[in-house]
Amino acid sequence: MSEGTEGGEGTGGGEGRPGEVDAALQKFRDVLAADGYQLNWSLSPAGRVTIRIVAGAEACADCLVPLPVMEAIMTDALGPTAYALDHIELPAHS
Repeated sequence: MSEGTEGGEGTGGGEGRPGEVDAALQKFRDVLAADGYQLNWSLSPAGRVTIRIVAGAEACADCLVPLPVMEAIMTDALGPTAYALDHIELPAHS
């Protein structure tokens, strides 16, 4: 499984190019970073994207939208690429 992180690029399977995933998610990575979160993604051999949002020490706990909203946002972001969203992993709320 390939992994994409801030400044990184996945290198997994699928018909497209994993760089498309980085480009499609970049603006969301920037927005989340401003609120103290890191957006990471991994690409399965089938070309499905798993997004992991990791809370930093200074993360704004109230700044994340609910999972169904986040899924809709990320599905739309990946729409122009050759990749589809598999699932999103959000940090647990304390």
